[in-house]
Amino acid sequence: MWDFSIAKSLGLMIRTAPFVLFRVIVYFGISAALVIMTGAGAGIGYSVGLLGDEDFRAGLATWGGLAGFGLTSGVIFLFRDYILYLVKAGHIAVMVEYLDGRPVPLAQGQFVYARQVVMERFGQASALFALDQLVKGVINVITGLGEAMLSILQIPGLDRIVGVVRAYLRLAVGLVDEVILAYAIRERSENAWEAAHDGLVLYAQNARTMLINAAWLTLISWILAVLVFFAMLAPGAALVWFLPGDGNAGAFLFAVIFAWAVKAALIEPFALACMLQVFFKVTEGQEPLPEWRGRLTHVSDKFRQLGEKAVGWTPDQKAKT
Repeated sequence: MWDFSIAKSLGLMIRTAPFVLFRVIVYFGISAALVIMTGAGAGIGYSVGLLGDEDFRAGLATWGGLAGFGLTSGVIFLFRDYILYLVKAGHIAVMVEYLDGRPVPLAQGQFVYARQVVMERFGQASALFALDQLVKGVINVITGLGEAMLSILQIPGLDRIVGVVRAYLRLAVGLVDEVILAYAIRERSENAWEAAHDGLVLYAQNARTMLINAAWLTLISWILAVLVFFAMLAPGAALVWFLPGDGNAGAFLFAVIFAWAVKAALIEPFALACMLQVFFKVTEGQEPLPEWRGRLTHVSDKFRQLGEKAVGWTPDQKAKT
């Protein structure tokens, strides 16, 4: 049914507990900031709305809450590359070391060790973020090729099925870019662009197996996230009881925020541990095939850009990026 061990993934979560805790702090801190700023915005809007009637106050409270949520989300978006660098890449590095049976320091030593590994492979946060964006672009193209193959089949009613499959595939490839970054770390090549380039070719060669496993993990992840969402509705309703405005909308929003936090902090690293097992297993002993490299070069501008970065890379560039 799938090619990963749930027990092994849970073991990885336990062994990398310092990073799991760090993710919890970061993502629940983000959630708390979103809740606080949304509440503050609603409160300010309600206060200004005291100049008008009840409907006017409720409307301003709602708009104030949305403004607080939007402003905080914008700030978080600006720092997304540093979240990738500090939180995700370090956790990936430690997971890779454990999967390969290498000794990793315990407790706080994991952070120092992971930072050293990430800096050796990618340099600064801006370089890692740029690499990640190119990788995501290529993954979208590979996924699109699978969608196109479904679309050309002339079966009545298939267009509706393809629409559902297309949406599901987009969700299923959400962690693949992190798998490619893990491959770049595992190869221990100084030229991370070249390692990612090879990793994408290997992913394309094994896309069917990867997508099947990713689909299962996506289903498991979203079921867990939905369960968390419903579990958080009651606490969310209790929280918004103290705030002005539409309590139902507020409870829904807070449940979504905290479900996202649980998904990002706990469910995603578990799914990533599973995907790393699959990728390392199916690519064991394989070499990137020239024909697949040629196909990706032909269909993806991002893949060509990644190849150009790999060819033009020099050791002194790492310090400059």
